Amino acid sequence: MAAALKIGFASPNLEKSGLEKAGALIVFLGDDLELTASARKILGTAAAATIKRAVEVEKFKGKERASLVIPAPQGLEIGRLVIVGIGSSKEQEQTDYVRLGGVIAGLLGSTTVASVLLMGPAKWRVDADAASDIALGMRLRHYRFDKYKSKKRDDGNAAKSESPVSVTIHVEDPAAAKRAIRARDAVAEGVVLARDLVNEPPNVLDPVEFAKRAKELSQLGVEITILDEKQLSKIGMRALLGVGQGSEKESRVVIMRWNGAKAKKGAKAQPIAFIGKGVSFDTGGISIKPAQGMEDMKGDMAGAACVVGLMHALAARKAKVNAIGAIGLVENMPDGNAQRPGDIVTSLSGQTIEIINTDAEGRLVLGDVLWYVKETYKPGFMIDLATLTGAILIALGQEHAGLFSNDDTLAERLSAAGKATGETVWRMPLGVSYDKQIDSKFADMKNTGGRNGGSITAAQFLKRFVGDVPWVHLDIAGTAMSSPETEINKSWASGWGVRLLDRLVADYYEDRD
Repeated sequence: MAAALKIGFASPNLEKSGLEKAGALIVFLGDDLELTASARKILGTAAAATIKRAVEVEKFKGKERASLVIPAPQGLEIGRLVIVGIGSSKEQEQTDYVRLGGVIAGLLGSTTVASVLLMGPAKWRVDADAASDIALGMRLRHYRFDKYKSKKRDDGNAAKSESPVSVTIHVEDPAAAKRAIRARDAVAEGVVLARDLVNEPPNVLDPVEFAKRAKELSQLGVEITILDEKQLSKIGMRALLGVGQGSEKESRVVIMRWNGAKAKKGAKAQPIAFIGKGVSFDTGGISIKPAQGMEDMKGDMAGAACVVGLMHALAARKAKVNAIGAIGLVENMPDGNAQRPGDIVTSLSGQTIEIINTDAEGRLVLGDVLWYVKETYKPGFMIDLATLTGAILIALGQEHAGLFSNDDTLAERLSAAGKATGETVWRMPLGVSYDKQIDSKFADMKNTGGRNGGSITAAQFLKRFVGDVPWVHLDIAGTAMSSPETEINKSWASGWGVRLLDRLVADYYEDRD
């Protein structure tokens, strides 16, 4: 794992803060290339002159997230001075401080002690929230997963040294920043947990081990219930069990409950629910996948990982909400006992399903868990996440997750949370004509509607298990694993969805009294 990252906050006072002793100092310039009067005063005349000269020589334009490194700058007792661009005044007003934090973390190199001087133009927000968002971005960028490497090597994601990295962000109100960072730290921990789970190899993280790791949330006050195969068979989750019947690894369902809101009656007492697909490894079963790229199918549990990470975040920051997290954990393997194309199974809902393709397994898992959560907990809404279809990659690439919903308000709120966090979603259609594609000649439905509109027909399948409950299905096949690297993630697993759903809860569903 990466060396420990310690982030603190202090006032921008050169004499009292030890700013001049940092291994690296990060300052910011807009496209006007002017330091503020306060920054010039703190840095001193010689350092300000050094910056001006370096900017001229290197033709630095102050473009957003561009950088310029000045080694051993005159006038400062530091190893290097790092200038980060914040763009035009319009761009400054719309700065994504989390992404900016990721940029800064990527510029630290081998530095183990750094200071960030959070000062800039009048329109640029330099308050406690900005400082704590920068810290969040730094934590997310600092992540790496190398626990199975016998020899550690620098891959550009973190400092080369395994020594702890200490960063001080200098802001006008450090006490407020320290208060604001608590919630961000909880979210960062949730993202890291989700990434760790997705990155784990499948011979380590099978359904039983996954359930054990989810159970560790009890240390934060989350109530955990684990249903084993005997219990799942007794209550009738035959669609879920059918997926895992070809594996030596037993299937599990884990229910996580966080009760952070005050006791209420009526509709306000309803919890909100998040459901994740947790196929710890997906061979495709009898409808086996091609060999090329099959190793990536260890990440077919990214939806479940997101739900676990989210529940960690909510509990760690003591969110004032009552939430259910439910994950269906299975391994899809093709042995002699495996489910076959042509089989018909009866789901927990009583609806029968003809198996057309055993590689369309995630919807079978989710269908049973959605119905169980709906009937058992009567939630105010349900959101499921799943690496469900390759078709969503064809439709949206890796820029957005596909959003399907029966409720406009919930869909709009998720879209707003996506824009706020950068974990964006794009609403896809549902309709009767698509639903007809999954009607079966022999059962109530079949588990695939064919190639055309594959993501939509998969969502139509899930819709048959939610009833009138407000519901969103997020197809995260393009965003949760093997996704493009960003300023805040250099890992194969992105932890996508934790920040999105935490923001949704924080903005719309937490108690305000």
